[in-house]
Amino acid sequence: MASKIGIAADHAGKELKQLVADFVGLKNFEVIDYGVAYDSNKSVDYPDYAAILAADVASGKIDRGVLICGTGIGMCITANKFPGVRAAQVWDEFTARMSRAHNDANIICLGARVTNHHRAVELVNLWLDTPFEGSRHQSRLDKIREIEKKLGKR
Repeated sequence: MASKIGIAADHAGKELKQLVADFVGLKNFEVIDYGVAYDSNKSVDYPDYAAILAADVASGKIDRGVLICGTGIGMCITANKFPGVRAAQVWDEFTARMSRAHNDANIICLGARVTNHHRAVELVNLWLDTPFEGSRHQSRLDKIREIEKKLGKR
């Protein structure tokens, strides 16, 4: 069974979302489209789309997610409000790789207005192909989980 990858964008990211979704589908992942529709011309609020996708990552309904807005910042802030979500805004190969290898990021956030779209696809590819290294990094994720518990997020 293919891993389920959710993808969502606001109005600023709808074109990049389509490009990334098409690419992820070619890698034999099951792509779940959370919107915004490619043909939509209306302005939407990024927290609405980030929250729906992040909730499904947190619950295990989907394995990982891709969030896209103008800068990637707003989507990342919203997604990280959900317990168990480790959203990372990436902007180059190093941050894409480390977000997975060291942080086991389960959501990648991209900025459609600040990242070349073809480069963004390359970053998603690298992110999808990079495994979590575990070992000393797992103990750090365990500490994050403990913080979430103390804050009542889990």
